[in-house]
Amino acid sequence: MPTAIEFFKFLPKTNCGECGHPTCLAFAMQLANQKVSIDACPYVDSGAKEKLEESSAPPVKGFSVGLGDNSLRMGDETVLYRHERKFVNPTAFAVTVTDAMSSDEMAETVSRHSSMTFERVGMEFRLDMFALRDETGDAESYTDAAKNLVGLTDWPIVLISGRPDVLRPAAELLKDRRPLLYSADDSNIKEMAAIASGLGLPLALRDDTFDGMAALVEEARKAGVEDLILDLGSGSMKQVLENNTVARKVSLRRTFKGLGYPLMNCVGGGEGAVKKAMVAVMKYGSLVVFDSIEPQQALPLMTLRQNIYTDPQVPIQVKEDLYPISDPDAASPVLFTTNFSLTYFTVRADIEKSRQPVWLQVVDTEGLSVLTAYAAGKFGPEHVTAALEASGALDRSEGPIVTPGMVAKLSGKLEEALGRKVMVGPMESSSLPKFLKGLKE
Repeated sequence: MPTAIEFFKFLPKTNCGECGHPTCLAFAMQLANQKVSIDACPYVDSGAKEKLEESSAPPVKGFSVGLGDNSLRMGDETVLYRHERKFVNPTAFAVTVTDAMSSDEMAETVSRHSSMTFERVGMEFRLDMFALRDETGDAESYTDAAKNLVGLTDWPIVLISGRPDVLRPAAELLKDRRPLLYSADDSNIKEMAAIASGLGLPLALRDDTFDGMAALVEEARKAGVEDLILDLGSGSMKQVLENNTVARKVSLRRTFKGLGYPLMNCVGGGEGAVKKAMVAVMKYGSLVVFDSIEPQQALPLMTLRQNIYTDPQVPIQVKEDLYPISDPDAASPVLFTTNFSLTYFTVRADIEKSRQPVWLQVVDTEGLSVLTAYAAGKFGPEHVTAALEASGALDRSEGPIVTPGMVAKLSGKLEEALGRKVMVGPMESSSLPKFLKGLKE
């Protein structure tokens, strides 16, 4: 990735401000941090623009599978370690159905996995894709199964068959859904690449060696296929760890041509599959395909994915709003806290333990905790007052306003600003059940 100074060399240096930044250097710094597009500068000549776009393109090329709201983006990664910037597109999880299944079996499998959802810190987890595997070797059977599958789900689809004659009719049928075609190897690369190129679809390549994979990439690109994903094998956890790590390293350092694409792993089913999937999530996998997966296996994997693909520089936040707990009414107290998700869910859980009706006002502090937000000047009486007024909390409740004990200093000024009684709550939210029960008495 070019530095700000390298970007600056290509800019007009007029400091016109038309890009939205006061100087060309400031704009160059934003370019280096990938926060703006070079298109924002109207005076960059086409030659310089082409060079900048080429040099600033992510070393791991990106592409999309599926259409509309359910489409998935893979690749576009720029770093080896999460703390350097962040990982961009979370690992997608796919579950397999086959053309040997009856219509009822496929419908049950799709329904069961589509309803496998979880909630954690205000975020919903679910699987992302379905994969259709060719088990019959019959083109008509496979195409009928593909038609059945698209009638059951609007999720992105992976079409799995090593036989071009079986894959082609189904790919033509589903081309408007932009499925991923899996897979091309050294035995079928020309035919599979021709299908992907002709239909404008992404293609998965499969080879256990780096030299073999680079040769497949070159062959696919000659055929006009640019949207590629690489399967370097899933024989063991050790293989997944080593191959994914090496591929990412050489792509970022641009020391080995042909591997700068997203990675995928077909891990099978059972506990061994979960372990390999865990390695794939931790080590740069863009797609993991399971034969099957159970809820108790999916939840830890999705939690791991969330932890890895959350921007480490941006705390997980809850929307600023007024949240009713245990059916509060006009006499119920109003508590408030910050929008740092860990704080919110901890406070909410402790309020729920009391079984007392409460209005909980979340104040937007840009994801900071109570003391940090207060020290940063983002959790003062004016912020709390504005949040309470915006949510209508003062109209919904005539009960006392309760401030967190750690910021008891807010109570006096807040009481003056609101013209309402403000009480100081406990220092720790774990004491809220006792405090709220005492408040009621």
